[in-house]
This record gives sequence, C-alpha cells and structure tokens, in this order.
Amino acid sequence: MQFYQNQALKIYNSLSGEKQVFTPIHQGSVGMYVCGPTVYSNVHLGNCRTFISFDLVYRYLKHLGYKVRYVRNITDVGHIEDDADEGEDKIAKKARLEKLEPMEIVQQYSVDFHQILELFNNLPPSIEPTATGHIIEQIETIKEIMSNGFAYESNGSVYFDVVTFNKTHNYGQLSGRNLDDMLSNSRELAGQDEKRNPADFALWKKAEPQHIMRWPSPWGDGFPGWHLECTSMSTKYLGKHFDIHGGGMDLKFPHHECEIAQNEAATGQSPVNYWMHANMLTLNGKKMSKSTGNNILPREIFTGNNDKLSKPFSPAVVRFFILQAHYRSVLDFSNDAILAAEKGYNRLMEALETIIHLNPANSSTLDINAWKQACYDAMNDDFNSPILIAQLFEGVHYINLLKEKKESLSATDIETLSKTMHAFVFDVLGLKDEKGSDGSNEKLEGVVNMLIEMRKEARANKNFSLSDEIRNKLTSMGIELKDTKEGTTFSIN
Repeated sequence: MQFYQNQALKIYNSLSGEKQVFTPIHQGSVGMYVCGPTVYSNVHLGNCRTFISFDLVYRYLKHLGYKVRYVRNITDVGHIEDDADEGEDKIAKKARLEKLEPMEIVQQYSVDFHQILELFNNLPPSIEPTATGHIIEQIETIKEIMSNGFAYESNGSVYFDVVTFNKTHNYGQLSGRNLDDMLSNSRELAGQDEKRNPADFALWKKAEPQHIMRWPSPWGDGFPGWHLECTSMSTKYLGKHFDIHGGGMDLKFPHHECEIAQNEAATGQSPVNYWMHANMLTLNGKKMSKSTGNNILPREIFTGNNDKLSKPFSPAVVRFFILQAHYRSVLDFSNDAILAAEKGYNRLMEALETIIHLNPANSSTLDINAWKQACYDAMNDDFNSPILIAQLFEGVHYINLLKEKKESLSATDIETLSKTMHAFVFDVLGLKDEKGSDGSNEKLEGVVNMLIEMRKEARANKNFSLSDEIRNKLTSMGIELKDTKEGTTFSIN
C-alpha cells in the first residue's frame, strides 16, 4: 500500500540544518546511499548503531510504500590511518600483521559484518558494491574532475584542488567550515610538498614498491583515495542526483564534505537532497575506544563474555535499546540501561501475545485511529523511534485495560490495534520475538537450566569429565555457558 500519499514525512537535513518535508526526486521511488564499513576489524557496537538507524529508515520508507534502492558499500581498499593521505593502508597493515593476503582480511571481516547485522535483523541493502570492484569507475571519475580543472597530478598521485574548487563552489557547506580557517590551521604533513595546498586531498595515491594493493592507472600504479569510492559507486547506482545519503556523524568531515566536492567537480551539480547523520554511542559515559579498553563487541554482549555486563543480552534487546534513542542523539550503553531495555522489550512482546486473546465488544471506548496516526506522526518526525516506542507502550496500556475489561473495543478496532502494533514492532522497528509465543524458548530454558544444575552437581562431586561433556555438548548446539561468582548463565548463539 502507498501510505506515503497520506503521510508528511520530514527529515532533518544536515546540509540545511533543519527538518524538511521529504519529496523524492522520482515519485514513489527513493534512492539511498549509506557509507558501509572498512573491513579490517570486527564491526563494533557504535558501527552497528549507525547501520541499525539506517535500517529503520529503510524499513519505514518501504512500509510507507516507496520502492527503495538502498546502496551500502564495502570499503575493501582500506583508507589510510586517521584518514590522512600518507601512511599505511588499514587492510594492508592488518594483512601484514596477521601474515595473510589483504583479501583474506576483507573476507573474514565482511563475513563477520554480515553475520552481526543478520543477528540484529537488519535487512540487506539492494546493492552492496565494493571499492575494489569499481576501480575503473573511480579512475573515470578522476579523469572528469581533472578535465574540469579541479585536480592535478603530482609525482604519480592525483590531488583534488580545494582552493580552485572553492573559487566557484562552497567547500565546507556540509560541515560549516571555512576554508581560510582550515588552511591557516593545517599542520605540515609528510609528503605535503606534493600538494599545492594543505587542504587538498588524494583522489589517487602512487603505490610505493612495498604497497600490496595496487592497480594500473593513467598516472602509474596506485590505489584510490577513500572519499572517491563513495562518489563513484553512489552515482553509478543512484545517478548524479539522488535522494538520501547517510552515515555516522564522524563522516560529515572530511568524508562527506569531500564527496560533495568531488561530485560537484565531476558533474556540476550537488549530488544529494537530504544528508543524514547518526550520532555516536558511548560506553558508561565515555567514548568507545579499543586503545583504552572502553569497548564492547556485539558477540561479547550476546554471549555474556565480557566484564561490563551482568548477563548476556539477545540481539533483539540490544536493537530495542538502540532504537529507544533518536538516531541524532548521543546514546550511552551501560548495564543498567540494557537491563531496563530488556524489561521494556519483554513487556512489549507479552502484550503482543495478549492481543490474540482479547474479546471484541459491540462498541469502542478508545480512539484507536487517533493512536494509530500518532504512531505515524512519530516516525514522520525525522524517524523519531523513541516517540514511536512511547506510543507503542500506550498501545500496551490499551491492551492491558482491555484484558482487565476496563475498556472495550469493537472487532474492527481490535484488528486495527493488532495490525498497527505488529507493523511498527516487527516491520518498522525490525524487532524479533525471541521469547517465542509457543513457549518453545521457555521450555528450552528449562532444559538448559536442568543441565546446568547437573553440571554443578558433577563439579561438586569432582566429576570434571561429565562437567566438561555437558558444556561441550551445549557449545556444539550453539548454547554457551558463562560461569560467574553469582552462578552460571547461558546464551544462545
């Protein structure tokens, strides 16, 4: 159904700094590009928040009846450390450290990325192009930029001429930065003498003899700049002008700013109507960082194999936790916060199980259609998932009132309540009922707890062979045990 004809969706546009009514370029169709991962390490929870946020956007656009082409890339030519123009390629560096081929690294972490997002119940994108699969397109984009006078070759590398571009365009329009300030604050970098100006960025880098990932080009063997791949792949699959471009807040500058410059330099037009940015995820009030140890991976949450949480949590609960905050707000992950989210998630699932047992009345005492529109109003306000969830809990309140016979609904209104709850919980929020309405999960939990007790008794009797056998057999079935001071818990992988 084409709900979009009756719903006025507004999107916060990072380019304008305000919410704007969403009007697609082609009626009924949406082109959306989201920057994907650089596959040189396990995807972390902060990355997952970005991809879950845009999965929500994708799901709601589809729910409204739009035909959506969702393109999300894989960066398998690792950009340079700290996104500079000098240094070692992240994927090549990982390959060297682990004594593997770069494409082995790419394959390993691409598989991990897909597995994690599948556990989070993310829908796959329509197209998932790779940077290495589009080297020819990137070389052609560079040629266009050079022919238009906005790039230059220097010692086998090609750089984007930011100063020349800024004379006729606005470099800094997305991030609100001033080029003169950027130039005055730029520090001298190694290899800086190749550039005309410190703000210039690489479109193509000459490969040094030791560089593994390299391709032939008109300027010699080398590899593309990080910003270039998204420009080339987005325009190939969505055209020179498309609807939505998304990514994490940390990509606004320099990545997305450079994308706009490249597109305008190559095609003469602004590439995107609505720029969207998801905010960061903190852990216990501090920025997530591998170097400081303030970091947690999704699998560590699912298995309980970490020192930050009191128990394992399912992917659906973690997804629900993430969606309880608006995608543009900072979200802090903590043990207390995820415990609270689990309680809320369980309440929601229990209410959905209750709906099917409600008895209709001849008349209604609740305005279900107004509540239904309030759910749409929440999502129409820049995909405001926390307000939607608040409305869904208002629906839970209605269900409990009906169960206790304190209110009544007609059969038609009960059907509307049920369909709306299911549509927004499962189709839009993308949650899964991991409790199981048939009680199968509860039965499984009872069996596993019985085996845990048997294992506990075996250990007390120093029968460690039986104890190990129970653990190993459960592990082989995807059930992982975690022993703590408080006892043994389990998680299902």
